[in-house]
Amino acid sequence: MVRRLAAAAVLLVAAGAAQLLAGRGLGPGEVWAALASQETDPTTRHIVWELRVPRVLVSLAAGACLGVSGLLLQAALRNPLAAPEVTGIGSGAVLGAVAGLHFGWVEGLSPFSVVLAACAGGVLGGGLLWLLTGAGHAEPAWLAVYGVLTSAALSGVTALLLVLDPDRIGGALVWLIGSVNGRAWLHWHLIWPWGLAWLTLAWLLSAVANVLQCGDDQAAVLGLPPGRARLAVLGCAVALAAGAVAVVGAVGFLGLLVPHLARTLAGADLRRAVPLCATAGAVALSAADTIAQLVTRVAPWTPAGERFAMPAGAVTALAGALLLVLFARRGREFDPGCSR
Repeated sequence: MVRRLAAAAVLLVAAGAAQLLAGRGLGPGEVWAALASQETDPTTRHIVWELRVPRVLVSLAAGACLGVSGLLLQAALRNPLAAPEVTGIGSGAVLGAVAGLHFGWVEGLSPFSVVLAACAGGVLGGGLLWLLTGAGHAEPAWLAVYGVLTSAALSGVTALLLVLDPDRIGGALVWLIGSVNGRAWLHWHLIWPWGLAWLTLAWLLSAVANVLQCGDDQAAVLGLPPGRARLAVLGCAVALAAGAVAVVGAVGFLGLLVPHLARTLAGADLRRAVPLCATAGAVALSAADTIAQLVTRVAPWTPAGERFAMPAGAVTALAGALLLVLFARRGREFDPGCSR
């Protein structure tokens, strides 16, 4: 396990470095000189320290939050298809943020108030799915169906608000796709304490989630109230997803596939899977943004003559869809596992 964590840490640093160097306009030597505080022009220092560094840090933090959120959802619901993007939590968080801006519930684009609105929307989305599936005990296939329906309905309401008030909240459109373009220190100062607090709680709740994924009967035998325990784990998952979505938008498939990778490496014990899942999620979003920036460098202009900036959410959506097709063709089953 120590070797795996060490390897994960090296991979994390490598992913962050690649993302830092992927942007256009500056070469690796200029980026390194700015990082090392060597003699560089003010523009280069501004690009590196005010644009690229916070973008990398926000990507790593948001990816970690989304990955662990999916892991907790799969354990608490005992469903390998559970994830923020297919349970209504992600689309609900986007709706909460957009609705808060539309109705004036949040102060402009104040990050903290947007996160609170996103949390409320995430709870709404998860609650709708909970009701549709009969208190969350649906079979995996039915949860996927109801999750898609819930997400589609909430996304439809979000699109309606964007159409009704395009001048005021048109900038929120990027939340529907997921992107770290333009992320700055303001977003980092918001997400790192939020993510650190809830990721720590997620690790503390990992033993509880271990019992929940083995079933309510075993939880009752061990003296653990299933209802309250599940509510605590789900609340942590919603907070992690909502915080990430409020900062980077609804990044697709990351919360669904990353937990399965973490379980493959760490086994069924969530006490080991949580840190690995956080690392894998961080690396996944950072790598997705690296690819998005490289594509942007190849095609820097749109047909209309405007600058093209590919969102990281588009990369994760395409890669996630491809991986799901491969899993389906091979007949591989997703198994959330059960630690004994």
